[in-house]
Amino acid sequence: MTKILVTYTKSSIGYKKDQKGTVRALGLRKLNQTVEHEDTAVIRGMIKKVSHLVTVEEVE
Repeated sequence: MTKILVTYTKSSIGYKKDQKGTVRALGLRKLNQTVEHEDTAVIRGMIKKVSHLVTVEEVE
């Protein structure tokens, strides 16, 4: 299964509480932090919800 790198690029200050929670659930705590996840439908849905706050790269 492929992996994806999710980088927290924009602060969630001023956004709704559920978006802040989604960023936290992805494992992101500080700006410019990068985490690696498996490419699943659940993770893709979370990324789609906060796509304006994160960047995504695919890793093989």
